Amino acid sequence: MKINLAAGMLTVLLITACSTKPVALNVPVELPSSFSLSGTVEQAPSWWLSFNDPTLNDLIEQALGNNFSLKSSWDRLRQAKAVYRKTSAELFPTLDGEAEGSHSAAESDGTATKTDALALGLSAQYELDLWGRIGSATDASMLDMQATEADLDAAAMTLTAEVATTWYELVEQTCAIRLLEKQIETNRKGLEIVSAQFKTGQVSIADVLQQRQLVESKNGEKIQKEAERKQSEHQLTILLGLAPGAKSYQVPSTLTLLPELPRTGIPAELIRQRPDIRSAFLAVQAADKRVAAAIADRFPALRFTISVETSGNYGGDIFSDYIASFASNLVGPIIDGGRRKAEVERTKAVAAEQLHDYAQAILVAAGEVEDALIQEKQQLQYINSLKMQLDLATQSMDQVKERYLKGVENYERVLSALTSLQSLQQSELTAQANILVNRIQLCRSLGSGWDYSGNLRRI
Repeated sequence: MKINLAAGMLTVLLITACSTKPVALNVPVELPSSFSLSGTVEQAPSWWLSFNDPTLNDLIEQALGNNFSLKSSWDRLRQAKAVYRKTSAELFPTLDGEAEGSHSAAESDGTATKTDALALGLSAQYELDLWGRIGSATDASMLDMQATEADLDAAAMTLTAEVATTWYELVEQTCAIRLLEKQIETNRKGLEIVSAQFKTGQVSIADVLQQRQLVESKNGEKIQKEAERKQSEHQLTILLGLAPGAKSYQVPSTLTLLPELPRTGIPAELIRQRPDIRSAFLAVQAADKRVAAAIADRFPALRFTISVETSGNYGGDIFSDYIASFASNLVGPIIDGGRRKAEVERTKAVAAEQLHDYAQAILVAAGEVEDALIQEKQQLQYINSLKMQLDLATQSMDQVKERYLKGVENYERVLSALTSLQSLQQSELTAQANILVNRIQLCRSLGSGWDYSGNLRRI
């Protein structure tokens, strides 16, 4: 009867010890009321769909399923969940069983005596969480687990941005190679014209050599661009979880169009959207719980022990007699050399550090969005300027070429106009690719990523 009463009391205490209080989300820094720019289109979590690029969609899907760095993030989440289960187990009583068997033999006056005995015992122990030490430690491990979930989300967010960036770098490099091939063909035709004029004595050998040098210069640029393309292919393949060279790509001949600017919202929304900020905030909460646990560890601990033992010969008499006991003890520190006090100070310092890291994460996130916005604004202006320059350079090239063929313009002007035109063509292509990469960074900065909730069954 006493044992049942004690078990009931432990159940009530256990329910009380499991209760927790939610912590409000606070912003430790002052943020502006809005970003400098904003679109009208609501950005979906799968931001890459806005690029209307089926190949990109397939690549990101493969990466999310096969990338080994992301798999490592899943492993870290499994570890955090196991730590939480291990820590929360201290909220429950422990029950240990013990069995001991013995055999003895003796002989006296020619009479042999043998004795077999068996002893069984059960022992249950439970610590009453008077000051919340166990509960705070459990809450801290739960918050660590939630922070690891946010880290997984952040890793996926980074991975999707890396895949998209590498893909459009690959597309840009492929387009650049095709552009260089056209420029090489143009320069070779120019070399044929200059060579023919040289044979008739209309131009000097220097003009021929300069045109040959221009052809070889573009050949050299093509060789370098081909090497860069191979490196991008390797990088993209590794992101997909494959060995370099294990996959080939059908690369389009043009870059995709820039999607509409998404709605950036207000800076305060980043705190909910950015997984790295969520992780930093959860780390603050976990550190606060560890401060509470360290403070509670300076107070006495109350523990209960219930044990039942029975023994006897092998057979039915083993359960005929038993001994049951219930004990409680209160243990508290008296002299520890200041160890527990130092631990409290350490955890407080850790909590302050985590709070400052959280504030810094918010500022960095807001800065990344603003940087991406201003970069896109300036990049669009730069592209418009390049288009105007290209138009003027084309007109200039036509005029200079016509005057050269009439013999009223020297070859230096032709070479200068041609070099300028081809350089602008390459610059425009690079600028178009850069604005796509910048938009990817904006989407990443706004906190878009993926919905991994359906994959949690894996752990």
